[in-house]
Amino acid sequence: MPSELKTHWIGFDLGGTKIMADVYDSQFKRIACNRKKTKGHEGSAAGLKRIIATIEAAMLEANVTQRQLAGIGIGCPGPLDLKQGIVLEAPNLNWQNVPVKKILQDHFECPTVVSNDVDAGTYGEYEFGAGKKARCVIGIFPGTGIGGGCVYEGNLLQGSNCTCMEIGHIPLLSDGPLDGAGNAGSLESVASRLAVSAAAAQAAYRGQAPWLMEKCGTKIDDIRSGDLADAIQNGDTFIVKIVEKSAQHVGLAVVTAVHLLAPDIVVLGGGLVEAMPDLYLEMVRKTFRKRVLSTFRDVTQIVPAKLGDQATALGAAAWAKKCLERNSK
Repeated sequence: MPSELKTHWIGFDLGGTKIMADVYDSQFKRIACNRKKTKGHEGSAAGLKRIIATIEAAMLEANVTQRQLAGIGIGCPGPLDLKQGIVLEAPNLNWQNVPVKKILQDHFECPTVVSNDVDAGTYGEYEFGAGKKARCVIGIFPGTGIGGGCVYEGNLLQGSNCTCMEIGHIPLLSDGPLDGAGNAGSLESVASRLAVSAAAAQAAYRGQAPWLMEKCGTKIDDIRSGDLADAIQNGDTFIVKIVEKSAQHVGLAVVTAVHLLAPDIVVLGGGLVEAMPDLYLEMVRKTFRKRVLSTFRDVTQIVPAKLGDQATALGAAAWAKKCLERNSK
């Protein structure tokens, strides 16, 4: 088959509560998308079958064949072996040492590049979104945890064979609540959506958030970012304080990142930011300007993400293209 027909790209997002496969043309215009709910702890064999089925369904919708695929980019959570394309561990998926790259390459007979899902999302915002073509872009995405990524002069900032920019695990407090990795006082432990929901549940229990109590009760899993925004709109002013405290902590993390890398743009995304952009961004910016060194105050713009849930898949596909072009030289 002539190489000029290999013009389409697959972008895949393995993170979150849903998996998503996008098919893009040579200009990275999305021409099809297929989503499926994740099934936690089903194991890697079933999970990989679900990934393949999702990609095939998207390709069928786009009327694209395997022989037209230039490559696949997949954004994965957890520690990764970037060179071999192995997911070393993904507790939420019940995966360990899963050779995602090899399995997808063998099945679809096209090159595959595995990247961290937040790295991919940041790269997507750099190529197509809020950080388009800036010299240095940092992405910070508060969710169940807090992910970070950095694009520096067109390349993802990575270790020699591992991801970096684990901004959610930088220590903010010498002591404090434990995060998912068992570290005390990290950014994730005090500012993630999980931390905010836990504080909101306590407020509801104490009678400080009556609307939230009536709507969601005190179960953390039932208090999502949109519920927090609705609670604020319906008069639960104590929730404002909780969200602002979370954003203040993120603002301090932005200060640290700016002092280290002097990015042109810091992109904030994730559910908390999407649900309450004005409230959240105002506090992050206020904290940043108060605490950053004066010489850095006007170096960096803090902006909301633009691509929403398409960022990871789109960024993974675009990063795959860049890696494959670089390797072919």
